[in-house]
Amino acid sequence: MPAIDYEKEYDNRARVPDYPQIFAAWARDAEAYRQLALREKRAELGLIYGAGPRQTIDLLFARPGEDAPLALFVHGGWWRSLEPASFSHLAKGLNAHGIDVAVAGYDLCPQVTIAAIIDEIRDACLFLWHRFHRPLLVYGHSAGGQLTAAMLATDWAALDSEAPATLVPAGLSISGVFDLLPLVNVSVNQDLRLDAEEARRVSPVLWRAPAGLVLDALVGGDESAEFLRQSRLIADVWGKAGVTTRYEEIAGTNHFTVLAPLADPASPMVARLVALAGGIGK
Repeated sequence: MPAIDYEKEYDNRARVPDYPQIFAAWARDAEAYRQLALREKRAELGLIYGAGPRQTIDLLFARPGEDAPLALFVHGGWWRSLEPASFSHLAKGLNAHGIDVAVAGYDLCPQVTIAAIIDEIRDACLFLWHRFHRPLLVYGHSAGGQLTAAMLATDWAALDSEAPATLVPAGLSISGVFDLLPLVNVSVNQDLRLDAEEARRVSPVLWRAPAGLVLDALVGGDESAEFLRQSRLIADVWGKAGVTTRYEEIAGTNHFTVLAPLADPASPMVARLVALAGGIGK
């Protein structure tokens, strides 16, 4: 059996040559949706939740001045690129169903480590808890998928005595990476700075599974075999350990176009998020 070419398997930009156009469309659509939300007085942008320069949250409310379920979206970019401002439009689907959306930023590798980014997103969750006192549905893409799983598996009571043990009772990962060992020998690691020990330490699939909670692992049907494996792996390992897991391939989508359904209130992906948010309650 031939060795796996991990460099090729994890190089999504090479697999999707038109990614610059996709990124440009994200930025354009995100700006348009932010401006709409500002005009309708249902946005708060650039809230500071930590000391790092990128530790900010954009809040996009379904309707101004109303209590609503709350979801947190965490962007991808290999923990080393992109920013919340490129993803505001992805709140559109959930906003249309009466669900508020927070879009979190975080400091990037190599300025910080992946372990530090995990802690930053925990801080973002606690910031939102202290402001709204609502449990969170967390969903994220790529690196944000890894961070989503990490939030489910966090011992919240150990971090903050005021936080509920089930601060994050459900999550949905899109094209996540949960076993980071394959990244040790690919070029992206020049910024991630992982050795085998650290890769294991930040791999949620190796953590104690959050039994009783819910994790969906979605992935684009046209993604590499490794990305398909990553989502199947977390669904299988955590599912056997008592997490309610679900694996799904989104047909006809790649690592980037797989996000498009989040902006469509009528998409099955949004319907699933709505169902998960409904299960959380207030």
